[in-house]
Amino acid sequence: MSGAQPRAFVVGHPIAHSRSPLIHGHWLAVHGIPGSYERLDVAPEAFPDFIRALPASGYRGGNVTIPHKEAAFALVDTLTPRAKTIGAVNTLVVGPDGRIRGDNTDAPGFCAHLDHSLGAAWPDRAGGTALVLGAGGAARAIVVGLAERGLRRVWVANRTAARAEAVAALAPGVGAALAWDDLPAALPGTGLLVNTTSLGMKGQPPLAVDLSTLPADAAVADIVYAPLETELLAAARRRGLAAVDGLGMLLHQAVPGFAAWFGPRPAVTPELRDRIVADLAG
Repeated sequence: MSGAQPRAFVVGHPIAHSRSPLIHGHWLAVHGIPGSYERLDVAPEAFPDFIRALPASGYRGGNVTIPHKEAAFALVDTLTPRAKTIGAVNTLVVGPDGRIRGDNTDAPGFCAHLDHSLGAAWPDRAGGTALVLGAGGAARAIVVGLAERGLRRVWVANRTAARAEAVAALAPGVGAALAWDDLPAALPGTGLLVNTTSLGMKGQPPLAVDLSTLPADAAVADIVYAPLETELLAAARRRGLAAVDGLGMLLHQAVPGFAAWFGPRPAVTPELRDRIVADLAG
């Protein structure tokens, strides 16, 4: 494998919509690496065979997207502690011995985006407190990432209490479940509000949350990036709050995988962001 051009992939079903090849293709060009990064459409029933064949495939690894993240978690040879906690894998690395390591880079990717957008001191400005809306896979990664970043309290609100409790439990001593009806009472003490639901995405209704009681120095983040400016973020800007869109998480979560497969640790630059924004608009 060392003498061949490095190859990596993103695997999902469907996969044609993925912007990951644009991201990694940009970095390959920037670093002058004659490698490739490909989309692979693999149906769920074929995914176990895909993983079994991976060590002999010539790929150094790849990204895993919907609907395979939980299946990848169960099929890899080793897991990073973060992936083990989250219960899902989005990055595969094939080692020299052919063993496949599974990682989850969504957690550090989200926090790296916050660092990039808000400055590294944002946890202090947030008062060490965040409120995460939703309890799906993205929420699991973000709650773990926020706890790793040093926040003292991460509330998780979901309309199904048991799901909120399960996600909060991923960050013992930091995570706590919040009833959806208790959101208005919690917002005045929230330094960072994060929407991980699909509400606000194209074709979905907006997220109906009144931001008027958030502290004046609070930040609002939305993992939705189509559209880039959701109604939630627009409302935050109207109040003069810091607003963080969802595209940066996609860009920053890609950094560790590229470094593992191709060598250099790439930078998330305005040029890369502009390229992806143009593709989304097209």
